[in-house]
Amino acid sequence: MASQHKGSRVLNFESPLRDRRTDKYVLRLYIAGTTPRSTRAVANIRDICERNLNGRYELEVIDIYQKPALAKGEQIIAAPTLVKHLPLPLRRFIGDLSDTERILVGMDLAAAS
Repeated sequence: MASQHKGSRVLNFESPLRDRRTDKYVLRLYIAGTTPRSTRAVANIRDICERNLNGRYELEVIDIYQKPALAKGEQIIAAPTLVKHLPLPLRRFIGDLSDTERILVGMDLAAAS
């Protein structure tokens, strides 16, 4: 009976990890105009998503110069900033997103090395 209980705990623990592979990611990338850094950030996150999320993502790119109210609502203080809304927990990444490993670990797509 005890081993059956232990097995169900393992199954319950692994279930969210299995679900993570099918979760849809909702991302917002806040950029400041068409600067080289903003352009790199857009290219980097699109590449990361295409390689690792296989169509399971929604990416919205928001220019804070065009839509400052959205940036204010999200309390964006630097650009580029990527905000991962779903799956929870909410995470923020600042910069041109060129450190792919850091982004993958932060988005729970890879284990830390």
